[in-house]
Amino acid sequence: MNNIVSGKSGHHSPLVPMIIFVLAVVGISLTIGYLTPPGTWYQNLVKPAFNPPPWVFGPVWTILYILVAIAGWRIWRMAPNSAAMQLWVVQMVLNWMWSPAFFALQSPWLALVIIVAMLIAILLFMVQARRHDKAAALLFVPYACWVAFATLLNASIAYLN
Repeated sequence: MNNIVSGKSGHHSPLVPMIIFVLAVVGISLTIGYLTPPGTWYQNLVKPAFNPPPWVFGPVWTILYILVAIAGWRIWRMAPNSAAMQLWVVQMVLNWMWSPAFFALQSPWLALVIIVAMLIAILLFMVQARRHDKAAALLFVPYACWVAFATLLNASIAYLN
């Protein structure tokens, strides 16, 4: 059974690395979110009519981070030195840079540059991941859609303010 799930043999469960991926991605992301809260500056910004209510962001991002972590784990175990894995790391670093740029530095324009680069890295990851594991690429579809929406939201906030 372990060999079927992991594609490798070994003494520990193949799910241990997946759990580590999920805990690392969700944990780091939640920590960054905690350290860079929106605050009154964000509350006072002019926002577009399609801006979701604040309570939406936490649950959506938590689900997306779990999907992103599982996709990263799948690529890591199949093609750890691939362009797909490198792009996964790049998009993750860009993701973690966004909140500090937007909320801590209070710079919607800098955040917009970061999120555009992140969206490009996400799309390139999907193209590269598909060569190794179609499921990993598909796990990124909701993430790509949300980040595309978030890019529009970020651009709108930058423009309106």
